[in-house]
Amino acid sequence: MYHLPHFKEHDAKLVLEFMKQHPFAMVIGVDEFNQPVATQIPVLIKEKNGDLFLQAHIMKQTDHHKAFEHNKNVLVVFSGAHTYVSASLYENKQQASTWNYQAVHVKGELNFLDEAHLLLMLEELTAHFENNENSPSLYKHLPKEYIDKLTKAIVAFEIKITSIENVFKLSQNRDEKSYQHIMDVFHKGNSDEQYIANEMSKRKDQLFK
Repeated sequence: MYHLPHFKEHDAKLVLEFMKQHPFAMVIGVDEFNQPVATQIPVLIKEKNGDLFLQAHIMKQTDHHKAFEHNKNVLVVFSGAHTYVSASLYENKQQASTWNYQAVHVKGELNFLDEAHLLLMLEELTAHFENNENSPSLYKHLPKEYIDKLTKAIVAFEIKITSIENVFKLSQNRDEKSYQHIMDVFHKGNSDEQYIANEMSKRKDQLFK
């Protein structure tokens, strides 16, 4: 991870909120042959007794399922909008261009759960992401035959988080005029540029007091 102090978000609540807003995360591990494995899945963020956990499920007998049976150590990457930043937007244009982005890296230990926990998780996952108590696709409306078939093919897991690191690289190292110019251009750009511009706007008063 890119470790420079001015690109770090020090408000833990904002970091956690970013994770919740970008729940389709990259889960990365290493198998018994020291080969990397990865998959992208939606995760739930839970707090229990002061500790943070990630919960999700994966298909059985995949490379990542087999890997985490042998090695519980896991890295989970949450990422959001990102965009190229041309040096032509700076006051001093004769320097390197860069990229603005936000990312959170979570490390922890992954443990698989039993079928009872899987059923509870499926109910909570569908309720959370459907976000509609009248949705016909909620877990409680699914046929038992379908659930029985589904649960044979997947396994639930929980990750106890041991560390959270972040990079919120939003041109914090630029002078005020350059910072403002970048925002002005990005506010008129594509969806990622507009998102980054909004994040920069939230921080401008703190950066340039």
